[in-house]
Amino acid sequence: MQLSRRQFLASTTAGAGALLVARPTGVLAQQLPSIDGWGTPRESRLFPGSFCVHSDMHNHSLLSDGDGQPDNFFGLMRESGIDVASLTDHAVINDLAPGSACGTFALPGNHYTEADANELSKGCQGISGLDEASWQDVKDLADAAHADGDFTAIAGFEWSSPTLGHVNVWFSQDFTDPLHTGGLSGLDDALLYAQNEGFPLPDEVVALAQQLLADVPAAGNGIVGFHDWLKAAPGAAGLGGGSDSIFGFNHPGREPSRFEDFAFDADLVDRAVSMELFNKTEDYLFELTDKGRTSPLVACLDAGWRPGILGTSDYHGTDWGTPENRGRAGMYVDSLSRDSVRSAMESRRFFAARITGLRLDASANGVRMGQTLGHTAGVVRFHLDVDRGPSWYGKRLNVQVMQTGSPLPTVVDNVEVVVPTPSEPVISFEVPIDVADGRWVVLRLTDPDEPAEELSPDGSFDGFGRSVAYASPFYLDPDLAPPAPSPEPSPDASEPAPMPPAPEPEPTDGGSLPATGGGSVGLLAGAAAMGAAGLLQLRRRGHGHHHGHDHGHDHD
Repeated sequence: MQLSRRQFLASTTAGAGALLVARPTGVLAQQLPSIDGWGTPRESRLFPGSFCVHSDMHNHSLLSDGDGQPDNFFGLMRESGIDVASLTDHAVINDLAPGSACGTFALPGNHYTEADANELSKGCQGISGLDEASWQDVKDLADAAHADGDFTAIAGFEWSSPTLGHVNVWFSQDFTDPLHTGGLSGLDDALLYAQNEGFPLPDEVVALAQQLLADVPAAGNGIVGFHDWLKAAPGAAGLGGGSDSIFGFNHPGREPSRFEDFAFDADLVDRAVSMELFNKTEDYLFELTDKGRTSPLVACLDAGWRPGILGTSDYHGTDWGTPENRGRAGMYVDSLSRDSVRSAMESRRFFAARITGLRLDASANGVRMGQTLGHTAGVVRFHLDVDRGPSWYGKRLNVQVMQTGSPLPTVVDNVEVVVPTPSEPVISFEVPIDVADGRWVVLRLTDPDEPAEELSPDGSFDGFGRSVAYASPFYLDPDLAPPAPSPEPSPDASEPAPMPPAPEPEPTDGGSLPATGGGSVGLLAGAAAMGAAGLLQLRRRGHGHHHGHDHGHDHD
């Protein structure tokens, strides 16, 4: 019997080790198999009943500037071991000339081979991107590939303005592009887009682009036109609408306008679910900070947006799902379905990684990553669930606790931690956090044994090692902070009565606690889970003191 590529990878540790998460079989009602090649369990230790699945939400095909057949995409992603995949080809100027080289390209069923792809049609399709017909084909491909409990296929598109920025849109019925929503300022934008993406641009393509753009001049009204489309109902007169969608900021800060400096729209904040900090092989925390620009992370979060942090491969080749050292994301779901994946994205229950085999979850005072923490000032206790199988047990990592700053986030503390075994307590540490220093906190994991690949302009991040993961942010809200306790007056009014000590949590094996969510019951259950898990003793690198001694194990 001939083995499939998926079966072959699963049969060898070396091959399977190239996967972050193996494709699950069956509904996630019970414990899933460990991550192939690493032995990493899928279930969160902080929030039992929540399982890590591997996603890649940003990819391209011949429908825009990629090299692969779109009808091969979902099958290859599934075979490579990815659980949740989305095809998000560029939307730039649509297809305005059905009889031209742009009108008949690599739609499913055409089997448009690389040998057939001459420079004219490749360059033309690269500039025009998706049109209405190819968007419908992407949705049909996703529906055909999707299988509840086994593989989640999602149709998407990338709204791609060369100056404003690129935005992924998922779960929408309708489709649009920058030309029709005022995201282009003229012909130069389309040609700049092609140049940036490395398309071949024969004279014939440039001439065709000039003709297309002359027929439908761009409005050039900035990001507001796209925001209006996102708020309009599907099927609305004219351009339709995307109010049924969620969206995310791609490779933020790469394009000069940066979404008009992350222009904020309060009506869209709940649906702006992600920003990419790992895209391809790059860490976008540092994007253009060497040129004096503010870190995209700081600019986006300080503007008021509340996304989770995503990693994507943004792959343009033909062997989707297999290249190493590219961005990926782990999502926490209770079932492998479109509804559960969408819920995870809307709740920001995901992390960005650019290494394989990793599971990461985090909480602050019992609140899960991606959620709002009621806090004004004082010590915050963080818990980290980090696992990459036996090869990482006892491994040192650095955790940067970051708040706002300029041009890069301020590292409030850098904590050296040790990855525990499943039988040891989860990582725990305390850091003083003041909302006056920023309304958000982000945890960044780095490997001190690997040199930093992207150096900060002032050297403030260079000694922490190579970035390997980001947890989604914690958003601080002082209005939700619990009131400070007031001690009861003592019989002698001149001396206040001492506060009673906090009760110690009952020990538990951590395997029977309920799953938790964002409500008060969920937060209490999460706090109980983390108290029961105990603490790891830590040594603060460069601070000369220790934290987290109670219930601790000393791994230093």
